[in-house]
Amino acid sequence: MTPGVEIAVVGAGWAGLAAAVEATGAGARVTLFEMAPAPGGRARDVVSHGGVLDNGQHICIGAYSETLRLLREVGVAETSVFERLPLTLVDAQGRGLRMRPGAPLPAFARAVLGRRGWSWRERIALLRVASRWRRPGFRAMPGETVADLAAALPAAVRREFIEPLCVAALNTPMAEASSAVFLRILHDALAGSPGAADLLLPRRPLGEVFPAPALAWLEQRGATIRHAHRVAAIDRDGAGWHVDGVRADRVVIAASAIEAARLAAPHAGGWAALTAALRHEPIATVYARSAGCTLPEPLLALHADDARPAQFVFDRGRLGGDTGLLAFVISGAALWVERGAAATEAATLAQANGELGRFLRAPLEVVRTVIEKRATFACTPGLVRPPMAIAAGLVACGDYIEGPYPATLEGAIRSGVAAARAAIGRSGENSA
Repeated sequence: MTPGVEIAVVGAGWAGLAAAVEATGAGARVTLFEMAPAPGGRARDVVSHGGVLDNGQHICIGAYSETLRLLREVGVAETSVFERLPLTLVDAQGRGLRMRPGAPLPAFARAVLGRRGWSWRERIALLRVASRWRRPGFRAMPGETVADLAAALPAAVRREFIEPLCVAALNTPMAEASSAVFLRILHDALAGSPGAADLLLPRRPLGEVFPAPALAWLEQRGATIRHAHRVAAIDRDGAGWHVDGVRADRVVIAASAIEAARLAAPHAGGWAALTAALRHEPIATVYARSAGCTLPEPLLALHADDARPAQFVFDRGRLGGDTGLLAFVISGAALWVERGAAATEAATLAQANGELGRFLRAPLEVVRTVIEKRATFACTPGLVRPPMAIAAGLVACGDYIEGPYPATLEGAIRSGVAAARAAIGRSGENSA
């Protein structure tokens, strides 16, 4: 590490904040640019009808080691912002997987064997196939989709377990999703230490989980923060750079793929073209309220199809929010974005009344629908993602940058940490 290096970080989403924290902690002098009024990127909170809502629902798992490390670094205790639960993916009737604390693999096996609603043949089939995935170290065949990976499983297991897990983790339909990335998530959750498969559900608005504490931590340590500043250009200046007139020895681009491609194009046209060509998938969140409603779990699986949009519902009242506020999550939401917000809301309410009716003490009313049209990159087999290194002294980070994870908070944070270390690790060089 090289103390005193001037680092400019462009973008204050989770990746950019991770890069800024990592670089500052190593002694670099950091200037952080953010085009929005507040930090957080695609994992932030928004003010709506006098209250605070998240722009989407995000789940972490116990295996997200870098996320938890960075939270500790900026002074955030896990217990203050997350509800930690053993992996529980059940529907409103209580059918589904419910793992107990302990070593993940035995707990997973016990949960499958005890799963209500599946025949013994279906339960044993999942354990046999999962054992085959485990033997080669959760490695996939080249070009294989998750649908290919799960082809030998009974239809009920694919429909009720593999498909919702795939769309939740990769935000890509099973028939198009990369089995290699899907298996990496399973490996980290099931082959890890006790607690690796636990769900970490945010109990605070997303902005309070990491973005606001990270920003305060940076300001306390002398970092310069430029809010509501869209960087116009990054220019070469001898051995260093200028970012809108601010000189820097190294630059970390932590912006969205489109913004990163724009800024990098003058210096690396091939990198910019690859980044701009990434295909993205939307996520929609329908917030609705039923006064006095409490669900049996803070997170329930729903039965999605062409007429029922949502795969999951979060009970925000059970997670520190307003009682009766429910967040219905529609991943891989291209079909519903095309149909429009009104149709999506109507279908979600109909789905909720059908699946959750016995828990609704008052009519369910839509509060707000949030649509992130470019929520994640489409995580398809063989996808070539842009590398971290762009040019000498110029690196990029983000959940779309080359790496083993899909577009998750952990993927963003790992990318940010790696970019910061590359930027300050060697004078005049970058390490991928």
